[in-house]
Amino acid sequence: MGMDVGSSTGSMASPNVVPLIDILLVLIIIFMVITPLTPKGLDTLVPQPSPNQQQNQELENKTVVVQVLKDGKLKINNEDATWDSLGPRIEEVFKDRAEKVAFVKGDNDVLFMQVARAIDIMHESGIDKVGLITAKLEAGQ
Repeated sequence: MGMDVGSSTGSMASPNVVPLIDILLVLIIIFMVITPLTPKGLDTLVPQPSPNQQQNQELENKTVVVQVLKDGKLKINNEDATWDSLGPRIEEVFKDRAEKVAFVKGDNDVLFMQVARAIDIMHESGIDKVGLITAKLEAGQ
């Protein structure tokens, strides 16, 4: 705290503001440093290629892939399916499995509306996680 001297009315107290500003600047820097700057995003599930061929065969037997073809047809693990039979067939495949994860692969010319319809039917059938397979992912890029 400082004092102004020299006035005839007596001493008058005035606060010294400089240390207060220094403290505030230090606090601002501390809060900027400790604030987490991690980006927020969506959780994704991407199939990873396995180095072992035997594990790859077991993974292919375990993995369920729904393909949406450009002519409106569906395939479940390379078996033909229809839009009406997709839900019951998925329920049948996953009724004994504890991990309910499936993947959707759409052709390049298919509308996303059809892929979204397949994802919606799979969610209604009790699938917890649905991943997307792209052409680059399939090529290993």
